[in-house]
Amino acid sequence: MDLYEEIVALRRAGRKGALATIVNVRGSIPSFRTAKMLVRDDGSILGTIGGGCVEADVWQAAREVIEQEKPRTLTFNLNNNPSYDTGLVCGGTLEIFVEPILPPAELYIFGAGHVSMNLYKVASLAGFTVSVIDDRESYANRERFPEAREIVAEDFDAALSKLELPENAYIVIVTRGHRDDMRVLRWAVDQPARYIGMIGSKRKVLSIYKELEQEGIPASKFERINAPVGLEIGAVTPEEIAVAIVAEMIAVRRNVDVSPLTKAHPLHDKSAR
Repeated sequence: MDLYEEIVALRRAGRKGALATIVNVRGSIPSFRTAKMLVRDDGSILGTIGGGCVEADVWQAAREVIEQEKPRTLTFNLNNNPSYDTGLVCGGTLEIFVEPILPPAELYIFGAGHVSMNLYKVASLAGFTVSVIDDRESYANRERFPEAREIVAEDFDAALSKLELPENAYIVIVTRGHRDDMRVLRWAVDQPARYIGMIGSKRKVLSIYKELEQEGIPASKFERINAPVGLEIGAVTPEEIAVAIVAEMIAVRRNVDVSPLTKAHPLHDKSAR
């Protein structure tokens, strides 16, 4: 099986992996520069970087790269470490770059107003695959979102009942009103999404939380909600708000802690949607 085809297949299946590549060689080793080994999320491998203890160590590092989703460079001195003397190596030094292979980040935007249009554009540029859901055909259509993966124009409850989200899903709730935001959030808190964000002032957010708690939804389920959505960069216009939201999603995708940044946006009302 071709290694690159397998990488494509993994990503299409929503699975993770790590690709190890020999990037630098000094001396003699039982492989060659640019040799590659793919480690899948189930621990299975495809390809080789030479076998032996080095490959075992790289496999372990690859598992950690998959878990942490951050690349790593490994250096092995085969001359000075007797544990690598397996009869397979000739002595030398090599560097191996291990990078995560991740499925495409899928963004589901609920609402198709002004913020949504700009969010779709910025998120697409940042590498997110975008789907748009709204109950208005005049808003949720190909003219407004020409390259969206999917556009759903039907009642929110009907649309939500059909959606099955992957674990790498990102949800942003920017419908045209309080009630629809709450309907979507009620569903979203039980989804395996990696990110959930909802537009709105702090007062509106707290009001929705209280209403849903009265329905019996535990307050603990709101701890992972990013609301008000987006990083605080002083965003005012729909375009700026879209940038703030995508910046926050990128931080989540890259496992970057942005907790020192506050999130109280001055403009998160209907006029921005």
